[in-house]
Amino acid sequence: MKVPPVNLVKQNEAFREEFEAALREILSDAHFVLGPRLRKFEEEFARYLGVGYAIGVNSGTDALVLSLRAIGVGRGDEVITTPFSFYATVEAILLVGAKPVFADIDPRTFNLNPEAVREAITPRTKAILPVHLFGQAAEVERMGFPNVRVVEDAAQAAGAERFGRKVGSLGDVAAFSFYPTKNLSALGDGGAITTGDREVAERVRRLRVHCQTGKYVHEGVGYNSRLDEIQAAFLSVKLKHLDRWNARRREIANLYTEALKDTVITPYVAEGNLHVFHQYTVRVEDRDGLRDFLLKRGVGVSVFYPVPLHLQRVLREEFGYREGQFPEAERAAREVLSLPIYPEMEDWQVEYVIESVKRYYGKA
Repeated sequence: MKVPPVNLVKQNEAFREEFEAALREILSDAHFVLGPRLRKFEEEFARYLGVGYAIGVNSGTDALVLSLRAIGVGRGDEVITTPFSFYATVEAILLVGAKPVFADIDPRTFNLNPEAVREAITPRTKAILPVHLFGQAAEVERMGFPNVRVVEDAAQAAGAERFGRKVGSLGDVAAFSFYPTKNLSALGDGGAITTGDREVAERVRRLRVHCQTGKYVHEGVGYNSRLDEIQAAFLSVKLKHLDRWNARRREIANLYTEALKDTVITPYVAEGNLHVFHQYTVRVEDRDGLRDFLLKRGVGVSVFYPVPLHLQRVLREEFGYREGQFPEAERAAREVLSLPIYPEMEDWQVEYVIESVKRYYGKA
C-alpha cells in the first residue's frame, strides 16, 4: 500500500530508546499499577488541558462509563447524545442503565446540533454527551441546561480547542481514549477522565478500584480500571509532542482542502475551533465508488461510520428507533469518507492521495 491509513511503526520507532528506558526503570522498581508514572502523567495531562484533575483508566470506553457513574447517571435517567459516533458512546449509556436519547447532527461539522439537543430535553434528562467528532470541538457552550450535566466524549480530540479552551475542560467531566490510533496514543489500550470538580474526581478514583475506600473496604460496586504504569510512562513521552503532531495534521488538512475543495465537500471548521483532524472526512454522493477506487490505488481510506447508532440492532429492538428519524446522521453515514491523515505522512503521499481523488473524478 502506498499510503496506509496510519503508520504506527514509524511514529513509535522514533521513541524506542525513551520507551525502553522507561520500561527498564519500571522493571527495576516493580511499580506496575497506580504508581509514580501514572501520577506524573495525570498531573501533566491535567496541566496541559487546564483542568484540575485527570484520572487514568483502562480505556476510552471505561472513561465514558465511569464519567457517567461519577455524576450519578443510572436507571431511569436519559442521556442525550449523537447518533453519529463510534458505538462506545451509546454503549456507555446502556452499561450504566440509562436510556440513550438521540439528537441529530449539524451536517457541516458532524457534531451534535445544539438546537436538536434543546428539542430532546425532558424532565428525565440527566446528562448530555456530545462527541468532539473527528477532532473538532462540539458547541458545548450551547448545551447548558439547568440540572443537566455535560459529559464530553473527547476520545478523538486530544489537543482540540474551542475559543481558546481545550476539549476536556468544556463540560462537567470528559472522557479520553489513548487507543493506538488516536492523536495521543498509548501502545495498547488506555484512557483518562478529566474534570474540574474535586468530588467527581474522587468518585472516579474510587470507581476505578472497586469502590475501595480502605484496604478490603468497599462502599459500592466499581471496576478494575487503571491506566498501568507502562502506558502512563509512554504517554508522558508522547504528550510533549502532541501539539506538533496536531499542527502537522492541520498542515496536511490544509493541503487536502486547497486541492480538493472544488472536487468533494471538504471539512468545515466552525468559528472558534482549533481542529486536530483525527480524521480528514469528506462528503461525496458516490462514496462507495470513490472508496473502492482509492483502495485499489493503495490509498488507505476508511468509512466512519456506515451505520448510525440509532439503527444498530440493540437500539432498534430495545428502544424502537427506526430509519428516517435522524436524517442528517443517516445522510452522513452514506456519504462520508476519511482520507489518510497522520503526522508521519510525507508530502509525496499527500500529493498521491490528492491526485488519486482527482483522477476518479477525471480532474487529474
